[in-house]
Amino acid sequence: MDYKELADKIFPNVKEIAYYEEKYKKRDLPEGAIVTRYAPSPTGFVHLGSLYQVVIAKKVAKQTNGVFFLRIEDTDQKREVENGVTGILQSLKDFGLEPDEGMTDEIHEKGNYGPYKQSLRKDIYEAYAKYLLEQGKAYPCFATPEELEEMRQKQEAAKIRPGYYGVWAKYRNLSVEEAAEKIDKGESYIIRLKSPGREDRKIKHHDLIKGNVDFPENDQDIVIIKADGLPTYHFAHAVDDHLMGTTHVIRGDEWLSSVPLHLQLFQMLGFKAPKYAHIAPIMKEEDGGKRKLSKRKDPEAAVSYYTEMGIPKEAVIEYLLNIANSNFEAWRKQNPDASLDDFELQLNKMSVSGALFDIVKILDIAKTVISKYTAEHIYEEAYKWAENYDEELKNLLQDKDYALKVFGIERGNVKPRKDISKWSDVKENIEYMYDSEFFGREIEYPYQKIADPEKVKEILQKYIQNYYAPEDDKQTWFDKIKDLAEETGFAREVKEWKKEPEKWPGHVGDVSTVIRVALTGRTNTPDMYEIMQVLGKESVIKRLEKAQEFLK
Repeated sequence: MDYKELADKIFPNVKEIAYYEEKYKKRDLPEGAIVTRYAPSPTGFVHLGSLYQVVIAKKVAKQTNGVFFLRIEDTDQKREVENGVTGILQSLKDFGLEPDEGMTDEIHEKGNYGPYKQSLRKDIYEAYAKYLLEQGKAYPCFATPEELEEMRQKQEAAKIRPGYYGVWAKYRNLSVEEAAEKIDKGESYIIRLKSPGREDRKIKHHDLIKGNVDFPENDQDIVIIKADGLPTYHFAHAVDDHLMGTTHVIRGDEWLSSVPLHLQLFQMLGFKAPKYAHIAPIMKEEDGGKRKLSKRKDPEAAVSYYTEMGIPKEAVIEYLLNIANSNFEAWRKQNPDASLDDFELQLNKMSVSGALFDIVKILDIAKTVISKYTAEHIYEEAYKWAENYDEELKNLLQDKDYALKVFGIERGNVKPRKDISKWSDVKENIEYMYDSEFFGREIEYPYQKIADPEKVKEILQKYIQNYYAPEDDKQTWFDKIKDLAEETGFAREVKEWKKEPEKWPGHVGDVSTVIRVALTGRTNTPDMYEIMQVLGKESVIKRLEKAQEFLK
């Protein structure tokens, strides 16, 4: 009996690999086009670190007119969660990162290189495992769990490297006849790679992010087909990346140590290996040190956190590009209104050490992003978020015409307002503009510098009687505030007061603060003139009168 006969015995009804090589033809893409993939297991929520990889993988594919596809690696079916694929797809959709090819729901897909779910590619893996068996590059291993445990204990006691390799690879050198006999007896087995590697030899590898790295060769006879007939991750990814035409594997640097094994697999299968780019993790400061952003400890590690908080997807993606390439910030300053598509990401400019997570930075970016939205866009996004997360805000936004006026305050200016960093801020930012909210709760009036109740009352009274005219344009309105300041004993101009502060108890800004606080209950709001125009005469008078009553 020879290797081919043994391979036929193990995989009797398997197509030749030539069939698959013909079926999955080389992609017809422009020169230099990059093909990347996101290949998660459907085992739970999408981590921010995974989203980071997706942003980079999709960006480098898109900017070279390449392809970004989604492959579901579900060969470890014990860890799979219900609707895991749906959750992954929803997360990508929430951030506008839909793949060009791959799964579109739990059962459907698009693209010519499927199935894009590994559990549906069993026949393909069997064909390539058979190919390795035929060449004597793989073998059936009959080691029982008890034998493997005994081997591990001996290795531990002798303080030597654990694993199934060299002299420890008990079934590596079985003759094909002995192996066939065991199979005929019904003994359980798995398929292992017969590694030609030696740990005392080094391989040199160029990683697109880490640069040149040296590793010992892989000498472990790893499992390639498990007892359940499904492949291991290592074997499946090599077959899939070859047939799907992956040119660049972009993944977390926890996989860096697997490079020798993966390159060996590509070599033994006769494939051209893709280029590897290993991304440093996103870190978090803790107790004076650093650690990886953790699913268990950090709510912000789940991408659903950003959706629930209402942080715009553009802000999260911009933040991730910011930590991906150090030149992004300078590019953004020079191109404040440019699309993120215009920025060219370079893998060799990525940091080899992990960037520190910074929620303050994300929210700061979000403020700038939202400040450029139209009132209509803000309304749509806030309403969509409120439908899922805030019934009270949803109710406030029912009168769309009024809401658009509220969101339109100070929007479209050279320096637009930057008071919203997430949709969960909106209610707190706008509720004072609604009489139902304003009059429906207890109001505090933090008048600040002008705290004397009699003086406040005088300012409000005179403003209503002598100065308030809703038809005034902005300049006329502000000139009247100056007149009011002068009449009530305050400096008309801030600069006058600064020159001789002993001459007046305050200035026009302090007087306008009194009116602002009376109208809104707040010291810090967008443009007061615009607020009054939106509120309308009836509401303005009612609010100023209520503030006077409060003083009594």
